[in-house]
Amino acid sequence: MIDLLGVTLAQALQNSWLEILAVILGIAYLLLAMRENILCWYAAFFSTAIFLSVFWEVKLYMESGLQVYYLAMAVYGWYQWRNNNNENNGASNSLLISTWTTQRHVTIILVTLCISGVSGYGLATYTDANFPYLDSLTTWGAIVTTYMVARKVLENWIYWFVLDALSIYLYIDRGLYFTALLFAAYLIIVIFGYRTWSRRYSQQTPI
Repeated sequence: MIDLLGVTLAQALQNSWLEILAVILGIAYLLLAMRENILCWYAAFFSTAIFLSVFWEVKLYMESGLQVYYLAMAVYGWYQWRNNNNENNGASNSLLISTWTTQRHVTIILVTLCISGVSGYGLATYTDANFPYLDSLTTWGAIVTTYMVARKVLENWIYWFVLDALSIYLYIDRGLYFTALLFAAYLIIVIFGYRTWSRRYSQQTPI
């Protein structure tokens, strides 16, 4: 057991300091997003730029490609929140939190599963990608969920909880232990994020 822990620690310490920096920025992003602070998009942009390289090196190609989308969404989210920014600690409170209907959620989930299956098959057939189907599912799911954050859709936190739980397995298998710890922390943060946004949703007054 001691030897196993020693090997695990040694492998973790071999990870680039850039991964650790990306993890720190990733945590900052989620905490700021929970507070509806526009600075979250700056943290997201730089964290994403680092993770793009990290995931490519460990052959998680869909995850790496996802980071390109994240970069664009960081700019989009910043733009969406900027014009609704007030004087209270940079919080974007004029862009109201909203919810989606059950029918819309079902449709989006089914479409996401279908697209994930197709891209997973392509990766499994034509590349040396690791866990092609799971990699595809977490990637396409994150694409939808990031858009939900930019539009302040309440249920984004539920989506993130499921996706983060699945992602932890991917990162541990690839030896990205700091990233796995980041997503474990995300599981806790998203619970508080959902509670915070739910409270604000029930209190907000439509404009």
